Amino acid sequence: MKIENKVIDAILKINPNAEVSVSGDDINTIVWENGTTPISKADIEAQFPAVEFDMAMEDLRAKRNKDLQDSDWTQLSDNTLTNDQRQAYMRYRTELRNITDGLTTVEQVNNIDYPDKPNG
Repeated sequence: MKIENKVIDAILKINPNAEVSVSGDDINTIVWENGTTPISKADIEAQFPAVEFDMAMEDLRAKRNKDLQDSDWTQLSDNTLTNDQRQAYMRYRTELRNITDGLTTVEQVNNIDYPDKPNG
């Protein structure tokens, strides 16, 4: 994760209307633009865990959404799956949809038990 994105995302968590720029990977290069009230570095850094969690969840959801999309065909009435295969895909898709339930930390996101795609 680039620090530049993390810094800006942390600032926007505190002030969604903030107008800022950051050069490189240095939190010390924040430029507060168009009269945006500066936020202390400590307050910005305090938001880093939430920003990292949001980014981890975004990555997980993107992977999950792609896997759901890639298995959409299994839910069409004209597929050639057996009943057992169809049921396996239904379980898989339910597990995918529920994969983010209860996650509250980056460690939990990184250590999820991702469901195996059924054969078919």
